[in-house]
Amino acid sequence: MMDPQSLVNTQYPNQLPAPFWFIEFFKVLGFALHAFPMSLWYAGILLAMGMSASGHPLARRASWRLMRQMPLMVAYGVNLGIVPLLFVQVGYAAVFYPATILMAWFWLGIIVLLIPAYYGVYLYGADQRQTDEPVSGWRMAAGVVSGIFFVVIGFLFANGFSLMTNLGAWSSLWQQQEVAGATLGLALNTSDPTLWSRWLMMFGLAITTTAAWLAIDGGLFGRGEPEAYRLWVGRFAVLLYLVGVAVFGAFGLWYSLAGWSVEVQTRMWYSGWVVLTVLTALSPIGVLALLGALVLRGKPLGPWEASAIGLAQFIVLLLNAASRQLVQNLELSAHFQPWQMPVALQVGPLGMFLAAFVLGAVVVGWMIFQTVRSLGKVAPGEP
Repeated sequence: MMDPQSLVNTQYPNQLPAPFWFIEFFKVLGFALHAFPMSLWYAGILLAMGMSASGHPLARRASWRLMRQMPLMVAYGVNLGIVPLLFVQVGYAAVFYPATILMAWFWLGIIVLLIPAYYGVYLYGADQRQTDEPVSGWRMAAGVVSGIFFVVIGFLFANGFSLMTNLGAWSSLWQQQEVAGATLGLALNTSDPTLWSRWLMMFGLAITTTAAWLAIDGGLFGRGEPEAYRLWVGRFAVLLYLVGVAVFGAFGLWYSLAGWSVEVQTRMWYSGWVVLTVLTALSPIGVLALLGALVLRGKPLGPWEASAIGLAQFIVLLLNAASRQLVQNLELSAHFQPWQMPVALQVGPLGMFLAAFVLGAVVVGWMIFQTVRSLGKVAPGEP
């Protein structure tokens, strides 16, 4: 068996173009920003298909509203995902590239799945005007296929990033599918227990985010909807969030107990980092309590309440991203320590990134503002 240290890509420059804290900050922030819209197509599309097929008129209305917004959510999620992926390659290239080369065809397959999944979202919403009528068979098929493709994409991403820290498996995976010393690129990290628990834990977190978004949509964007719908969607959001918390908690516990090494468990549970661990674990329960308290008033959520739920859910995602980043560093520490690499500051590219990031944030903010205005003007039953 090869020494895992020998498999780290030593051809990559042994310098960082920016301070390590800068790389970590934008990697964590970028992932949290990406995770909010990503969760809606990760868990929300299949949920919307189920609500549409349920026959319940208010559930169909919620499904229609969610799928009407889905093309924007996919666009936001894909573009925001560039930021964390960029900083993975900047700070962790020495382990990121070997891992994704081992599963190269599956990694490239993400694009193959993403394009038809994106088109499927548009096909589902094409000329969907009568929200109280059943969706046609071919539109339902397009939605279901898109939802399945996005779940598979999430599974492949989980494979890539779990394999990135599972250096002990690289040698055996390479030996199982190499020809004349060259990998076939057909490896998957399915023997790693952290893959399944982490993937399903993130699916539970996506369910909570979808539930939070339904509440946000009803209180912030759906003010033109009948009061009966806004009351119903708030109650439904509470129940859905509860399901998400249960899934997140169950698989999160499996992930931390069966997936973490003794060293990681010691650092995350028995050091100062226990505060972050506890906050990450309990923060969804806090949002559930907030959402439940607001809904139990017996009044539809308003813009301020919806905004508070959105901010609280973003904090949940931010805490999860920060905890995951810390665990990733602990898992890699025996073989790769990017925080110890010298910094050769590249001022020009760094300045260009910051300028592009700020400009992009302003443009996206303006787009969201215009979206809020347009959605707020839509009356019930309008396309």
